[in-house]
Amino acid sequence: MAATKDIVARCEALFEDLNFESARAWKAAEDGRKVIGYLPVYVPREIIHAGGMLPLGVLGGGDRLEVIHGDAYYQSYICRIPRSTVELGVTKRLDFVDGMLFPSTCDVIRNLSGMWKLMFPEVYTRYVDVPQNFDDELGGAFFRQEMEELKEGLEGVAGRKITDDAIRESIAVYNENRRLVRELYAFRAKQPWKTPSAEVYLVVRAGMVLPIEEHNQLIRDYLAAADAEDRPMRDNCRIVLTGTFCEQPPLNLIKSLELAGCYVVDDDLLLITRWLLDDVPTEGDPLGNLARAFLHNSESTSAKYVDDEAEKGRYLVRAVKETGAEGVIFAAPSFCDPALLDRPMLQNELKANNIPYIAFKYAENSGQMQPIREQAGTFADSIKLWSAA
Repeated sequence: MAATKDIVARCEALFEDLNFESARAWKAAEDGRKVIGYLPVYVPREIIHAGGMLPLGVLGGGDRLEVIHGDAYYQSYICRIPRSTVELGVTKRLDFVDGMLFPSTCDVIRNLSGMWKLMFPEVYTRYVDVPQNFDDELGGAFFRQEMEELKEGLEGVAGRKITDDAIRESIAVYNENRRLVRELYAFRAKQPWKTPSAEVYLVVRAGMVLPIEEHNQLIRDYLAAADAEDRPMRDNCRIVLTGTFCEQPPLNLIKSLELAGCYVVDDDLLLITRWLLDDVPTEGDPLGNLARAFLHNSESTSAKYVDDEAEKGRYLVRAVKETGAEGVIFAAPSFCDPALLDRPMLQNELKANNIPYIAFKYAENSGQMQPIREQAGTFADSIKLWSAA
């Protein structure tokens, strides 16, 4: 059985590789292979996979990339992920990618999709829109048509038809991945001392660059290794981390929370891996099944339009109760409209349920973690004092 440290070391190497050598090697291994990049939140990766192509998560440059060219394309009062993504593009770190998908997240990402078309006209580029009406006959029909058009575009990149049977097979593989990620999250919620959140994040993030079948086995290996680990249990408070669904926080931020005395027992990091809450049916119309899963069986986070404002907060309260969390930490990227606009509604719901919380902002290249560690440590101490009282 592989050791935990070896699995995590491999995942960390993938995390630190801004040249995407793993994906480049996959593409070079066979003639005709294609790679389709996507930004965080949600795209139907099953359709990419069904075309024999590799879905590649492009999650910005983090704190390991100096942004020079990217700052010339965007104003300073928006989040950093579009600027670092542009930097990855113009420095040819993404020159092997055959297509780029930009999910419906905010105006910044929508505009980035248009800019990408201008910057890289030879690359298939598409903004993946999603419904804001959740009626099957309206929003469902719209989203199915959106995926049909996406499928046709991807067929042009792949040079082959993407059949319904191929999509059904891909749905089954991604169902397994979602089950494994849910199992990993449930394991962490039960025994967070055995699964540090930085490790969980690295293991899940590896799935952004690896073939999905390989990632499924990696999660299985990590779960087995973590279960066998003998790690000390500390008197940390249990918290839910939220607001981190798009621009990714520095790895040191996640580590700092645990060093400050917080076990992260749930989060909205890498939301694409848990966007759909249960298996998508593999019988019948596969695109229709994906559309209905989005409408009726996806999480009501800040990255999704919900017409019931109260539901925005209820999902967070459910996460707290289901994981036995004692508080919530709002960590939003600076200038992140979806996260920052939703925060007052979420906080009101937490107040109504007597759930303590704190909030701070970050950027993907944040370097100074001491203030965050001090704030999180004070929060953890106060929770212990309140619970003791």
